[in-house]
Amino acid sequence: MNGTNSGLIESLNERSREVFREIVESFMATGSPVGSRTLSRRIHSPLSAATIRNVMADLEDMGLLYAPHTSAGRLPTEKGLRLFVDGLLEIGDLSAQEQMNIEAQCTSHGTSLQEALAEATSMLSGLAHCAGLVAVPKTERPLRHMEFVNLHDGRALAVLVTDDGFVENRVVDIPPGTPLSSLTRAGNYLNGRFAGRTLEEVRAVIAREIERQRAELDEITARLVEAGLAAWAGDQRSGGALIVKGQARLLDEVAAVQDLDRVRNLFESLENDELIAGLLEITDNADGVQIFIGAENTLFDQSGCSLIVAPLKGDQQTLVGAIGVIGPTRLNYARIIPMVDYTAKVIDRLIG
Repeated sequence: MNGTNSGLIESLNERSREVFREIVESFMATGSPVGSRTLSRRIHSPLSAATIRNVMADLEDMGLLYAPHTSAGRLPTEKGLRLFVDGLLEIGDLSAQEQMNIEAQCTSHGTSLQEALAEATSMLSGLAHCAGLVAVPKTERPLRHMEFVNLHDGRALAVLVTDDGFVENRVVDIPPGTPLSSLTRAGNYLNGRFAGRTLEEVRAVIAREIERQRAELDEITARLVEAGLAAWAGDQRSGGALIVKGQARLLDEVAAVQDLDRVRNLFESLENDELIAGLLEITDNADGVQIFIGAENTLFDQSGCSLIVAPLKGDQQTLVGAIGVIGPTRLNYARIIPMVDYTAKVIDRLIG
């Protein structure tokens, strides 16, 4: 906890803390404002509605609460939520069964890192009832295999496999009527030059060879090779890959026009090419789970959402990705933080 929040917590007496805690926990459960009469029935201290109103007014003056114009009740501000998460939140431990379930989900699809990441992202989305996401930096691992699969209508699927089992697919345009033999030749040509090289190294080698040996490749095969490399080059420029699962769950929280605008802004942010680099940057030097509430995170500052994210580093402690969830600011932080933390540790073991 930073010094400012530590001082704020210490300035709150027990009565103020109890009222504040009840308002925040009610907000996380329902998203609705809480009034003094309701609080007087819920809190343990024998306080009148009038006394509670005075406490709420003091908390509002401190910037921890605000009153929506449609209600006499109060909601926590982003500053208030940060104070709660830093100083009052009681984070529970996952049960042994919950840990087993997370491990089973992450490892249920064999050894493919991509499948493990996609499954972990879907699982976090379901458990947290919001969107799960994982960012992976550009591929610099040695490559094992690449092939082209015909999709008809002038398109093919370029499949790339790394030495550690990471599998990614890209759809590429191919000349109409391309024979299957050309797809096979293009794949064989690329595979003969991978031999433990990274994608960047392969691209440099093949670019030189195609210039010198284009006559040895028929025109269609050469175009396929170039199209396949161009598809992966796009990811190299954008900084990696982003897997997002469960965006539709964010629509479950829409209760007003401003909520819909918030979700739209979030969806637009998730399409931003700079998002992957941003997610990796904020987790690169992190030791464990990071929590960003509302405008604290410039990646999503227009969406009014919270981001809970953890680095993926494996045994070598080199950043290989970031995994987490994003959703409304009334996330169940006490429940989701240990989920993200444990899931990241499971993936770390798979990577290592």
